[in-house]
Amino acid sequence: MLKLWEPILADLAADPIDLSPRRFGLVTACDGGLLEVSGLSVPVGAMCRVAHGGGQTLAAEVIGFRNGRTMMMLLGDTILLRPGARVWAEGRPGLLPVGAAFLGRAVDGEGHPIDGGLPIHTRTEWPAGGVRTSALDRSPVRLRFDTGVRALNALTTFGVGQRIGVIAGSGVGKSVMIDMIARGAAQTGGADVVIVGLIGERAREVSDFVERHMHAEKKERTVVVAVPADHAPNLRLRGAMLATSMAEHFRAQGKRVLLIMDSLTRVAHAAREIGLLLGEPGAARGYPPSALATITKLVERAGNSAQTGGSVTGLYTVLADGDNQDDPVVDTARSILDGHIVLSRELAQRGQYPAVDIAASLSRVMNDIVGAEHQRCARAFRALIASYETNRDLVLMGAYRAGADPQLDRAIAMHDALSGFLGQPADEVVDLAESAAELTQLLA
Repeated sequence: MLKLWEPILADLAADPIDLSPRRFGLVTACDGGLLEVSGLSVPVGAMCRVAHGGGQTLAAEVIGFRNGRTMMMLLGDTILLRPGARVWAEGRPGLLPVGAAFLGRAVDGEGHPIDGGLPIHTRTEWPAGGVRTSALDRSPVRLRFDTGVRALNALTTFGVGQRIGVIAGSGVGKSVMIDMIARGAAQTGGADVVIVGLIGERAREVSDFVERHMHAEKKERTVVVAVPADHAPNLRLRGAMLATSMAEHFRAQGKRVLLIMDSLTRVAHAAREIGLLLGEPGAARGYPPSALATITKLVERAGNSAQTGGSVTGLYTVLADGDNQDDPVVDTARSILDGHIVLSRELAQRGQYPAVDIAASLSRVMNDIVGAEHQRCARAFRALIASYETNRDLVLMGAYRAGADPQLDRAIAMHDALSGFLGQPADEVVDLAESAAELTQLLA
């Protein structure tokens, strides 16, 4: 028991004693979780405590200023909050806790454990907005990343340090896909550390993910940051920044990190709520410019580091509202990512799982990391799938006359084999070498 207290007592002994008077402000207005505080001058991003009507305190984050007053957003509910409540700053503004102490743990957006374990003690901090480096510090993608999914390994091969998006509508299989990739990366050794940010999703998914992945040897290499959908928007945004900051911290130590963010759309929704509360006009279908800029800033923090040799391979799910592939969030993510996997509702309804639309999916670094024969087979596979899907209605109606198009004839003959190649059970892992060999054998 004494060993648990030793690092805490050592830190308390090292900290200087602050005898300066504590400054505090007063709550003057509250509107839907947005507080106006007078008499307290603190920077944007600072964490504050608000005196609670029940004798406790509430957490709040500074998000802006207006007419000489500080604008804050609560990280919880406004119940029992009263006018004139005292507010004071705490901690160091703009910094988030990171470190090896979080490995094997599940935490919330503030870094507090939610897995029932002991409190996490760490003195290491990382800027919430990341450490901006030169563009030339981002070394190119040269190593292949093994996802454990046959269709992705063979047809949209990804690289270490690449940023990948999984784009689909609701209920098409985004969570199952990232589950398969997380399992494959853990079994094939594609990542030293796995950081999972479950932002704005269902609380049930959080407990299910922790139960499946936080056990045995994988637990000691995994960190889960979970902020369900019923939490405040700034806490959801803070959770995304915490997960990304942890990935950057481990990359700075030279480790290969897999960062999974589920979902990027919920992060944009949280940024939209904050932007609209601050009076920012909605531009693209209700999204203010700052909300879409938040996506770009988060995604750009992933990648390879030439200085340390570490990498952050980013895997982001993107919800296409109403299956609209031209949604502002989808369009912004697709333009900034290095590749994307599109899941098709039509293929899912046919019983193909994972429902990867190979014709619409793309890896922008594949040609740099695979051989010429692999590229040729992948292009041939895509051509056959595209030819069949384009003429599928004609074939099913019997309007197509065999012999009119040799490529379509071959696609019809191989349709069952092509569909079988794309399908894969969720608990099966197929490595890169096996995927490439099966693709070559299929098209030989």
